Amino acid sequence: MELKSVPLEIPPGANIILGQSHFIKTVEDLYEAIVNTVPQMKFGVAFNEASGACLTRVEGNDDEFKEAAVRNATAVGAGHAFVIVLKDGFPINILGRIQEVPEVVGLFCATANPVEVIVAESGLGRGILGVIDGSAPKGVEDDTGRQWRHGLLCKFGYKR
Repeated sequence: MELKSVPLEIPPGANIILGQSHFIKTVEDLYEAIVNTVPQMKFGVAFNEASGACLTRVEGNDDEFKEAAVRNATAVGAGHAFVIVLKDGFPINILGRIQEVPEVVGLFCATANPVEVIVAESGLGRGILGVIDGSAPKGVEDDTGRQWRHGLLCKFGYKR
């Protein structure tokens, strides 16, 4: 078995969600979950089939983000993995709905940070072991840090 680190490509100003599912219908159901939750969100979804034709299936409403999702899904190369690239909204706006999609098994990350996917490759194929999401902590939050965090949440409309 070989371990690999696969960096994901996140277009400027966008976020990415990486997850695992179990059925070909995933790509359509994720599309519907997103447009029914945040209709103005621009996004692309790519899903790697793990049997049959073993194709990367793609849906979305933005060609740039569909292409980015496909590049990321194929770079990871793990069966039943899906990638959502999104803008004009945040992952927090759709994560609940994504987790309610019956085919979704789990999520590895939802981020705008640089992210690397740790992949194991064997004779059977590839599997995701986990992710490295952003940088390591550099300290503990103080009053200034708390004020900054609260201000950011206010700016995004999550606090008053």
